[in-house]
Amino acid sequence: MGAGSGQIASDWFDAMYDDVSATGARFTAVGVVTPDPASVESVLAWANRLQERAQYVVVQNATSPQSDFSYWDSAEQAVHFREALSPTEIRMEFRLAELENPARQHGIRLGQVATRQNTVAELKRASIVMRAESYRRRLFSEFDRAKEMFLP
Repeated sequence: MGAGSGQIASDWFDAMYDDVSATGARFTAVGVVTPDPASVESVLAWANRLQERAQYVVVQNATSPQSDFSYWDSAEQAVHFREALSPTEIRMEFRLAELENPARQHGIRLGQVATRQNTVAELKRASIVMRAESYRRRLFSEFDRAKEMFLP
């Protein structure tokens, strides 16, 4: 969410939860943690606000080749959150800059790199395409593990 939108979203959720959940709809909160402890604290703050009114998916987004998620793994509040609310966890691996940077600069999705459906020469190199295919395959595997959260 953009800066300053958290309170608006929280107020909406509080106002609408009973009526929407009465229809049988379920809420899924998707939180993204990185090795930065602030990202973990943000997810935990939202979970504290939402409690059992949502199910949770937590994406561990690696921001470097050797990302250290030790704060997420061992912080007392994070351990309690996992024990109490059983989030589904997805790992998203770090993508090399030679793929990630031009893809972002040109607004090209990973799938477009993997299938060579783009016009950027550096993203059509065989090594980049093969890497994109590999990233995509592993990410889809993570989604398959979590699909029950999204498609019950």
